[in-house]
Amino acid sequence: MKTIRHCLATDLKNNPELIKKYKEYHKPGKGFPAVAKSIRDAGIVEMEIYLIENRLFMIMEVDNSFDAATKAKADALCPEVQRWETLMWQFQQALPWAKAGEKWLPMEEIFKLTEQP
Repeated sequence: MKTIRHCLATDLKNNPELIKKYKEYHKPGKGFPAVAKSIRDAGIVEMEIYLIENRLFMIMEVDNSFDAATKAKADALCPEVQRWETLMWQFQQALPWAKAGEKWLPMEEIFKLTEQP
């Protein structure tokens, strides 16, 4: 199966206690099952989140069925996903250049080894 990679970034509030709690919520079995289901149901094959200081970096591998707008609509209708999003906003903060309501922003790919001579 061919997948497409999406890379996104956002920030956490620069507070060590909040960062520690955020990391706890993302340990296996600590998240909300409905959130993991919504991710998988949307055609997201793999999702990884990395942290440095208070900057988060997400890598998503998606299949051909993935559509961000469709996922956003489905998430808006799921109370458990909305509860998770509200909870996560206690820890997260928008990137300085984000527009109102934007959280995870797509990153631009600027280098790929396999395309180099």
